[in-house]
Amino acid sequence: MATETAAAEGSSLVFHPMDQFIVKPLFGDGAVGMFTITNSTLWMLIAILAIVGLMVIGTSRRAIVPSRSQSIAELAYGFVYKMIEDVTGKDGLVYFPYIMTLFMFIVFANFLGLIPMSFTTTSHFAVTVVLAFAVFFTVTIVGFVKNGAGFLGLFWVSSAPAALRPILAVIELISYFVRPVSHSIRLAGNVMAGHAVIKVFAGFAAITLVSPISVVAITAMYGLEILVAFIQAYVFTILTCVYLKDALHPSH
Repeated sequence: MATETAAAEGSSLVFHPMDQFIVKPLFGDGAVGMFTITNSTLWMLIAILAIVGLMVIGTSRRAIVPSRSQSIAELAYGFVYKMIEDVTGKDGLVYFPYIMTLFMFIVFANFLGLIPMSFTTTSHFAVTVVLAFAVFFTVTIVGFVKNGAGFLGLFWVSSAPAALRPILAVIELISYFVRPVSHSIRLAGNVMAGHAVIKVFAGFAAITLVSPISVVAITAMYGLEILVAFIQAYVFTILTCVYLKDALHPSH
C-alpha cells in the first residue's frame, strides 16, 4: 500500500498546465452559475477599463504633439481603419466602431493574459464563441438587409460550369455555417496552447539539471506569445472584415 501511494505521488504533476484555465468564483468557493462573478469576469472588466483608459482618457487632451498613450491610440485607430478600407472598401467603414471594439478587446485580453498570475479570457471557447457568433449574425443580417435575396448569390458560383453549381452551392453553404466554429477555435486554441506550453516549461524550471534550458525556453515562448497575442487579434479582425465584404458584395 505504501509503495502504491509513493508511486502515485511520484507520478503526480507539481504543475498542471491546464489549471490556469479553470474558471473560479471571485468570491467564495461555490459553483459557477450564470450570474457568478468569476476570475474571467474580472479580467474582462480589466480589459474594458484598460481600453477606456487608452482610447478615452489617453486621447482626451488631443495634443498636436501626442503623448505616448495618444500615439498608441492613434496607431490602433489608423491600423483598423486602413484594414477595413482595404478589405471591404468605403462601404465597410460604417461598421468601423464595431470592428475596432472587437480588435481592441481581443488584443487587450490577449496581452493582459500574459501578465503572471492573470487569467486569459480569450483562451476560453465560451468567450471566443460568443465573439464569433456575434460576427456571424451581424454579417448575415447586414447581408440580407443590404442585398435582400441577392445575398444568396454568395453561395451560387455563377462562373462555374452549370452542372457543378448545385454541388458548389452546398459546399459554400456548409463552409458559411462553419465560419463561427473556425473563427472561435483559431483564437482560443492558439492562445491556450501557448500558455500551456509556457506552464509546462515552468514546471521543469524547478529541476536543477534542466533549469537553464527551461528558463531559456520560457523566455523564447513568452516572446513568441507576445507576437501571437497581436497576430491572433489581427487574424480575428481581418476575417471579420472578409466576412463583412462578402455580406456587402455577395455575388461571385
